[in-house]
Amino acid sequence: MNLSYKSYWRKTGLKGKWGNIFLERLSNYNPKNVLEIGVFCGVTAKNTCDFLNKSNGNNFTYTGIDLFGSNQSDGRDEIKPNFLKDQKFSNPLKNIYYNYILKENLNTIESVQKLLQEYSQNIKLIAGDTNKVLKEINLQNIDFVFLDGGHSYQTVINDLTILYENMKGKKKVILCDDYGKESYIPEVEKAVNNFTKQNSLELNIIENRFAEIIT
Repeated sequence: MNLSYKSYWRKTGLKGKWGNIFLERLSNYNPKNVLEIGVFCGVTAKNTCDFLNKSNGNNFTYTGIDLFGSNQSDGRDEIKPNFLKDQKFSNPLKNIYYNYILKENLNTIESVQKLLQEYSQNIKLIAGDTNKVLKEINLQNIDFVFLDGGHSYQTVINDLTILYENMKGKKKVILCDDYGKESYIPEVEKAVNNFTKQNSLELNIIENRFAEIIT
């Protein structure tokens, strides 16, 4: 399969080679039911659905969780990458197109739904803080998780705990972003290390960025 991550003229945290490396991890495990925590503008969601459609036809599901502009469930400080803070584009054409012509905020559930509209029967987008909503979701059939939501120690531990409770012993995949030096966030590394040590799980470090956990 030709693996080429596309930006779809939107902002994404997986720039350059990172999107293709992400798709290679999907290809390595060939899942049917994917959960993404931290959807942002939907670029990785779109690439994931394109991949799943090529691999499985219409027999796949994608679930995406994000704040989508709403507030987190309590007052703690979260750690946000700089590209999440505004909708300024280095490309002036994109800036004019989205901010002045469409007047569209790309990090809204409506905008991401529009981007994924061809897969409307296969997707579920959930607006909320994973510290609250993740435990309310049926995760039993999830094969692959891309974890790139809240980056505080508390949130990463919460997400990993709930995911592992549902995926334990099933040999499924949790791929955590921002672990290695290429996009390093200390709280993410600490949470992943402590969690995997506590549960006697092995870590596979991908390209000094992603931490891959097999359940």
